[in-house]
Amino acid sequence: MPESKAKTAPKRRRAPRGKLPQGAHGGIEILLVQSVEHLGRQGDVVEVKPGYAKNYLLPQGLATIATDHHKRMVEKHRVRLLELEKARTAKLQSLAADLSKQSITIEANANDEGHLYGSVGAPEIVNALKRQNITIHSDQVRLKGPLKELGLYTVKIHVGQEIESELKVWVVPTVGEEEMPEQPAQQPPPEA
Repeated sequence: MPESKAKTAPKRRRAPRGKLPQGAHGGIEILLVQSVEHLGRQGDVVEVKPGYAKNYLLPQGLATIATDHHKRMVEKHRVRLLELEKARTAKLQSLAADLSKQSITIEANANDEGHLYGSVGAPEIVNALKRQNITIHSDQVRLKGPLKELGLYTVKIHVGQEIESELKVWVVPTVGEEEMPEQPAQQPPPEA
């Protein structure tokens, strides 16, 4: 009877442990899998501090270790990466153009002088845009401070990749909760 061979699981590649390859300035050279704001674009080889690479970029799947093999693969696919980047940039520019054409109205409680009892901030602007089927995040809204008075404001929206747009925001008093001026009582029509 032939001897049965034990099945062995295929070997899996593990993330590098211990020391990671160092770059010229003492950091770690990594290859960006996705564009990271203030760091680089997809396919760029950048050098970062070891903690930033180990604790954020590598675990989040935003980057990989810049081996010679990975660098060759990026060069091979550079044209495709540029096409994807152009398509993404065109989409962001389209969103920026849509935002610049928009005007949103936000109702808020205010006193007689026009001062708000609270304030209007990024979350209220994001919610108003969601009602118009435009999705942005509150960290993309660039306010110099909360809006505390009634009026028209121009708010900058950072769409991404150095693309910004301006949005018109109307802050108006809440309708329906204010006391309506009393009207003279109308007499019912005489019955015939």
